Amino acid sequence: MSMVDTSITNTNNEKNNSRIVVMCVCMVLAMGGLAYASVPLYQLFCQVTGYGGTTQQVDAEAADGVGIIDRDINVRFDANTASVLNWQFAPQQRQVTIKMGEKMVINYVAKNLSDKPIVGMATFNVTPQAAGVFFNKIECFCFTDTYIKPGETLDMPVVFYVDPEMDQEKALKALNTITLSYTFFQSETSIEEALEERAEEAAIQAEIKAEEVAVKIDNEKI
Repeated sequence: MSMVDTSITNTNNEKNNSRIVVMCVCMVLAMGGLAYASVPLYQLFCQVTGYGGTTQQVDAEAADGVGIIDRDINVRFDANTASVLNWQFAPQQRQVTIKMGEKMVINYVAKNLSDKPIVGMATFNVTPQAAGVFFNKIECFCFTDTYIKPGETLDMPVVFYVDPEMDQEKALKALNTITLSYTFFQSETSIEEALEERAEEAAIQAEIKAEEVAVKIDNEKI
């Protein structure tokens, strides 16, 4: 092969590589844009890619089996709202210090400052991202419709713990602080749909409570 042919081949390879890089960048930007454009898409984006330090969702029964180790970890709380959402939103506590494996309950508070009901939905972000897989939420208000009446204040609890297995990660040995941040956006769910969801949830909770009372009465008879 002549020097001219080699030069042409190298030039073509460079062009192909450049095209591939540009295509990859465009795909990433497109996915990111779609994710931020819609909260449900953002949720799927986080679950698939691990973006934002995807946390783990666990039930209370599974959390009861987690041991507590003697290593402190600071957890900071941050709150943000989209510019179009006329809410006041903040954590009641800015930071707590807990043992790894210790379950903790904290509250965020949101107030509707407008003169009309609003439905919001929160996304989350955990930093550093590597700690997200060890941050376990038992109860959380993220990715669910939150309906608040005009002037109403709503308490929203978050129940969580930090998995003790994080202590085994060499890269996280020196980590002593995790930040959990929520951002509220206006939900695409209508007011009517949100009210229907609340009514259905209230009916379910009423049934659960009635079953618990019935079981308690039966146990007392035995």
